[in-house]
Amino acid sequence: PMRKLFSLTASVALALSLLPPASAAPTAAQVQKQVNELRDEAASKYEAANGIKYQISKLQRELNGLKAGEAAANAKAAGLKSDISKMAVENYKNGGLGNGLELMLSRDPAKYLSDASMLDILAQRYATKLRQLNTYKQGLQSSQLVVSDRAAQLKAAQIRLQKQVAAANAALKKAEKLLASLKAEERARLAAADDAEQAKILAESKRLAALYAGGSTKGAIALRYALDQLGDIYVWAGAGPTKWDCSGLTMRAFQKAGVSMPHFAAAQYRFGKSVPYSAIAPGDLLFFGSPISHVGIYLGHGKMVHAPRPGKKVEIAPSSRLGYKRFVGARRL
Repeated sequence: PMRKLFSLTASVALALSLLPPASAAPTAAQVQKQVNELRDEAASKYEAANGIKYQISKLQRELNGLKAGEAAANAKAAGLKSDISKMAVENYKNGGLGNGLELMLSRDPAKYLSDASMLDILAQRYATKLRQLNTYKQGLQSSQLVVSDRAAQLKAAQIRLQKQVAAANAALKKAEKLLASLKAEERARLAAADDAEQAKILAESKRLAALYAGGSTKGAIALRYALDQLGDIYVWAGAGPTKWDCSGLTMRAFQKAGVSMPHFAAAQYRFGKSVPYSAIAPGDLLFFGSPISHVGIYLGHGKMVHAPRPGKKVEIAPSSRLGYKRFVGARRL
């Protein structure tokens, strides 16, 4: 019996030794790293949502234009129908006896022939208006199809926007859940460390901003405006006066310089002219991510001003790379 008990104990010990070790709880530093990554992910999703909002605004403008054109065509068609009806009544009144009988009974054949010529002209006008009415009807049918298509596209884009924003919000909620998994003292320690880091970044950003001499170019004016927003918080879809996302900040900055751009980084990439990184100058727009999901304004000396992500503020940061997002191009306006 003792031998069997020893054998069973050894077997259990061996089995336990073969089990994979229990995974240790992540450290506070590891949690903070995951939280930062989730916030970066949320920022990318929010910028994608800006792209859908941009598409929605274009579709809405197109739809409004189509509807206005449709209303104008309907009004024109109604006017043509009224004209045709009046002409038909007049034609019936004037031509009820028949042209040959009227000519035979007329005391003044020359005058009648003149009247008949006028009737011919009226008939031509009648035919012309009928053709115009048919043209407007065909145009309306085509327009109604396009209106219906654009309305369907608009509805689909609105659904995509809701899903994209929900995905971004989900990333932020996951980050909050990770933080909540830490002990209260660990959370307090991380919050204090983050506050200290943010204060350090802001102080250094303001020091660098004070060194910028400025200028009169569009880029220089935009850069000065962006620098004046240092310390403002990141908020998705923020476009001032104290809350910004990345493309909202650059949009308003260049608006100050007289350039109108959409609130969407990838659309802003189509403005101005391309500049290689080796030739960038203060005031140039810098774009990151594939697809493009972030934009900042170059300050000089390898630095840029930008609105980074949820949980951060407008700051000056290195410009060659943005975390996992690679630099994809620069534009000069």
